[in-house]
Amino acid sequence: MSQEFHRIKRLPPYVFAEVNAMKAAARRAGEDIIDFGMGNPDPATPQHIVDKLVETIKNPRTHGYSMSRGIPGLRKALAAYYGRRFGVDIDPETETVVTLGSKEGLANLAAAITSPGDIILVPNPSYPIHAFGFIIAGAALRHIPIGHDEQGEFNAESFMEQLHRAVKHSVPKPSAVVLNFPANPTSLVVDLDFYKEVVDFCRAQEIYILSDIAYSEIYFDGNPPPSILQVEGAKDIAVEFYSLSKTYSMAGWRIGFATGNKKLINALTRIKSYLDYGAFTPIQVAATAALNGPQDCVEEFRNLYRDRRDIFIEGMQSAGWHIPVPAATMFAWAPIPKAFEELGSLDFSKLLLQEAGVAVAPGLGFGEYGDRHVRIALVENKHRIRQANRNIKAFFQKYPDAESARELLKKSV
Repeated sequence: MSQEFHRIKRLPPYVFAEVNAMKAAARRAGEDIIDFGMGNPDPATPQHIVDKLVETIKNPRTHGYSMSRGIPGLRKALAAYYGRRFGVDIDPETETVVTLGSKEGLANLAAAITSPGDIILVPNPSYPIHAFGFIIAGAALRHIPIGHDEQGEFNAESFMEQLHRAVKHSVPKPSAVVLNFPANPTSLVVDLDFYKEVVDFCRAQEIYILSDIAYSEIYFDGNPPPSILQVEGAKDIAVEFYSLSKTYSMAGWRIGFATGNKKLINALTRIKSYLDYGAFTPIQVAATAALNGPQDCVEEFRNLYRDRRDIFIEGMQSAGWHIPVPAATMFAWAPIPKAFEELGSLDFSKLLLQEAGVAVAPGLGFGEYGDRHVRIALVENKHRIRQANRNIKAFFQKYPDAESARELLKKSV
């Protein structure tokens, strides 16, 4: 049949596919690849969480259908977390719903609230689902450049100027804006004053805010990132997504939640009721144990990623690659060195893989404004990171300028 599917046609080629194919081929050939490409946490899930899963799964009564909106105990634990961490009161019955990770929640909320032709404001670069969840739902996107200053810190003034301009010049008026801080892929963080400014503007313009704080517990400067729901009046327009994937190293467990505006939560809850029966009950019980139990494991993960960050950034400084020190997340957002800048992020990523045995994510995969960067996920141990530092330094020493890089590219990419 020659019929084409219009939603699939709207999805661009998967930028990461070429690097992933090269990585797979190298491994089949027996090469050792240090993989910084995917943000897949490598530490084991804390034992007390695993133990609770095992204990619960032995009860056959937990093997049936669960609850799409989440079991009551987990929703109460989510509300308690927001109270402890942010000082925000959450009604577990009407203001929160359990999701299969934040990615599923974002995509299903996009489907629930979007009509074809709606305009959604999305940061660029951004985590792909922030844009493509709405593209799949039929929306039109308007990108808001998410920039930083020379020190690698978020330029809030520029972002707000771009936000005002986008709203002023969009027809129809945008219906929602997506935020993600600490940001994937850029690692940028914001303060509560920024959130206040965004909330005030979006309330005046009647624009919903979808905030993704999946990395809110992976921070390194002693200053915990805020929640937008801390702003007075934010619940009138905002919903926030959180995931246990990074905080408790539970990525494969697929558990998270959305909380905030009752209308948005109800919309997500209703559409999920048609699509799934919720996460497996033992996983929800174990997630409850994670949120209600000892939190020293969270600090351990935080210290682990901080140590890896410091080793990698210092090693790259020694190699002549200046990378801003990330204040949060497990990522470094690395500007392509001057000698390789004209190649773009995809070809530079191929060269790093081929010549240094190091896999990274091309910035282009997070939006066209990311093409001058690569994202480095610090998901290898310290020994492997030091080896990556040595490999990259040797690569730079062998090909120190743009001309040699171009010649290498012609021959091998």
